Amino acid sequence: MVLNYIWIAFFVVAFVVAFIKLIFLGDTGIFTEIMNSTFDTARLGFEISLGLTGVLSLWMGVMKIGERGGMVELFSRAAAPLFSKLFPDIPKGHPASASMLMNMSANMLGLDNAATPFGLKAMNELQEINTRKDVASNPMIMFLVLNASGLTLIPVTVMVYRAQMGSANPSDVFIPIMIATFVATLVGVIAVCIKQRINIFNTAIIGFFGGLSLIIAGTVWAFNAMPQEQVSLYSGLIANLLLFSIIIAFIAKGMRRKINVFDAFIDGAKDGFHTAVRIIPYLIALLVGIGVFRASGAMDFLMEAMRSLVAMTGADTRWVDGMPTALMKPLSGSGARGMMIDTMKVFGADSFAGRLSSVLQGATDTTFYIVAVYYGAVNIKNSRYTVSYALLADLAGVVAAIFVSYLFFG
Repeated sequence: MVLNYIWIAFFVVAFVVAFIKLIFLGDTGIFTEIMNSTFDTARLGFEISLGLTGVLSLWMGVMKIGERGGMVELFSRAAAPLFSKLFPDIPKGHPASASMLMNMSANMLGLDNAATPFGLKAMNELQEINTRKDVASNPMIMFLVLNASGLTLIPVTVMVYRAQMGSANPSDVFIPIMIATFVATLVGVIAVCIKQRINIFNTAIIGFFGGLSLIIAGTVWAFNAMPQEQVSLYSGLIANLLLFSIIIAFIAKGMRRKINVFDAFIDGAKDGFHTAVRIIPYLIALLVGIGVFRASGAMDFLMEAMRSLVAMTGADTRWVDGMPTALMKPLSGSGARGMMIDTMKVFGADSFAGRLSSVLQGATDTTFYIVAVYYGAVNIKNSRYTVSYALLADLAGVVAAIFVSYLFFG
């Protein structure tokens, strides 16, 4: 529903701005530009979707090997001590804990199709122990804030789109995304822990987030000490090494479990192919709407207004070009994806704006969509402070994404 209103708004605002340009500025070619943009962006959407089939099939195949090989269960067992402290209101041994662990593990591995069913199952199980059936419980809020913060170890989708848009090194945003999404998750968890009076100095919580914080801080310190050209070189090298190591680890785990690794890859690749085909209408619709919005001049007006405000502070304004993705992300993942593609199309996939928009896309998740779907599934009417704390996590992710983008990409 939100995406419906956003899509309509693109056309309405574009028409109003174009009509004003025609009447007051005498711009007789504005509607020709708008119509040309509809043809260009529709073709672009189709070409991107076709190009996605190969890369998406590859990664979905790898992820299927990890899923069948037990990587999701491995992540779940590793995270169990932490989850027991973050969700103290859940009885020990309750099935909701297992479902939440599977959901979060699938999210971290980029298994969106597996994550959502686990998430809905977890919400139904949490509702069973909820004493007020129409009001969100504390575990529900923590669970949704964790989901909305978008903690992802392998940002497959972002790298796939960057490859399709012609990036020389699609995985160079891998480490920046990991840092930004971790900051979003950390801020969200700390805020909810304070609100729910959960002891954040517990050994499991401190051990997990403290350890990751040290790793992140060490990474930032190391790259901050390097010349800019070395930052791009080594971040790309490390990212590609990590990604290839993950592929090898998935295959090794599958072999150890004695699954048919090749068949698992083929099944996942088929899912990737079907996914790429299914998104063609959605991607075309979104890109056409965004293209009309930009061709009318409305996007430029919005960005110039924001850039002027930033310039008044004396700060660098390059990050403003990536903000459409950040503003769209809490409302719609598909809309944000369209904004990211549009930014890469206009500025280039390897431009600062193109890379920043990619990091912003991977830093957080779609807060309002998650809240609507998960709470709607169990008829929760009162979400309490879920949205405000999830948006706080989103804001932290956006700020972190801008910071690391300047650090890694100048």
